[in-house]
Amino acid sequence: VDPGTPPGPSHLLLPSPPPTSSPVLLPRADKRRASDDANPAATKKFVLSGPFDLEVPTNVVIWERSPTLMPPPHPDVENLRSTLTTRLRNNYHEMCHSREGIECPKESFIRWLMERKVADKGHDPLLPSACHPEVSQCMYREIMNDIPIKLVRPKFAGDARKQLSKYAEAAKKMIESRNASPESRKIVKWNVEDAFHWLRKTLNATYDDHLERLAHLKKQCQPHLVQAARSSVEGICAKIYHMSVENVKKIREKHWTILNQHGIEEITSPLHVANPKKVFCYPVQFAISSPRLPAVDVLTDKDSTLLRYKGEVVRINTLYFQKLEQLYRWNCTDDRKFENFLPRVWCMLKRYQTYLGLSSNEGHGTQNSLPALVMECLHKHFGVTFECFASPLNCYFRQYCSAFPDTDSFFGSRGSILKFFPVAGSFEVNPPFSEELMEATVNHLECCHQLHSKYAS
Repeated sequence: VDPGTPPGPSHLLLPSPPPTSSPVLLPRADKRRASDDANPAATKKFVLSGPFDLEVPTNVVIWERSPTLMPPPHPDVENLRSTLTTRLRNNYHEMCHSREGIECPKESFIRWLMERKVADKGHDPLLPSACHPEVSQCMYREIMNDIPIKLVRPKFAGDARKQLSKYAEAAKKMIESRNASPESRKIVKWNVEDAFHWLRKTLNATYDDHLERLAHLKKQCQPHLVQAARSSVEGICAKIYHMSVENVKKIREKHWTILNQHGIEEITSPLHVANPKKVFCYPVQFAISSPRLPAVDVLTDKDSTLLRYKGEVVRINTLYFQKLEQLYRWNCTDDRKFENFLPRVWCMLKRYQTYLGLSSNEGHGTQNSLPALVMECLHKHFGVTFECFASPLNCYFRQYCSAFPDTDSFFGSRGSILKFFPVAGSFEVNPPFSEELMEATVNHLECCHQLHSKYAS
């Protein structure tokens, strides 16, 4: 997930209000697990059964790398990031509707985040703030593709006929209301009238006849409609980006205000590892220490575990909550007593909830995880021990790359694949559905291979 990955099984993370039934309030995680840490050898013998294998060690080798200068996550900051991102997502929907008269393309905002983070040089792990160019080609293409109306593959000839009529009417209305050249108006109107004439005289046309006629009409009209809408659509893309930049400033200011109150200062100079050695890969480490995080309530409701902070509730399947416990034991080195476990789980779940959107219809089409049997086969026959696009929720192994190093590293993330430079190992690469991210991944992996070949020779 990233340039990392959204979690495949989004049903594991449900943005749900507290249940109507009275859930059972459990003690704090650190108290509940204090006995576990008294005998670490005993805890490692416990094997959690599920669609994953957390017992597989890594065979991936990297050069030692310096710790990240990103500030560690905090629930108050994550709350603010969620609020601002949700507002930004809603603004995008409203602008598509008010300026272009269309519904926002499905999951377009998520793909925009993925595409922007490929090139982003900014500080925020989720929102872009330093991209060039400012206008996202991904967002631009998706809006343009739905202008003047969104086309879907019809089921029957009658549906195809209606869609042809709607497209013709929308094209005529749009070209008349926009600042288009006289030549463009003439071409679009002539083709629209020709389409209506064909519809009136051809009452028994087949399904394929209607599709061919629609394709012809779109081929003739779309270039002129795109030209007429260009400045407006570019304005939407630029506006969303500039709003994101302002949001990042607010988030960063709040984050460092909180950390400064705990006596934690920002590190501005880059860090370097003296005499780096080849080692097995390890999770992203923080150069900036984390304060003791505020309390988060944990509740159980049948097969779900709910975490609540200041009225904000995130829900996770209890099996996967136990999985996070295991990942935390394996990978977190600064919190052996689990004092920050619940707040860090809450931050991580809140991040993915924000990323995927609060609607139950969002996030399902951005990535498909491989079945556990396939992962088992890849490990058995090809020695695969590492996933290049995963999350703490959908990872099969305990070592993987993900979208958000700051929230995910406590649960095993090695960071973004685009900033990960292995020199040996066997990998599974299953990127989310973003053309820009896929292309960047291929280029990055080819670069890693060339560097390895160079040093190996």
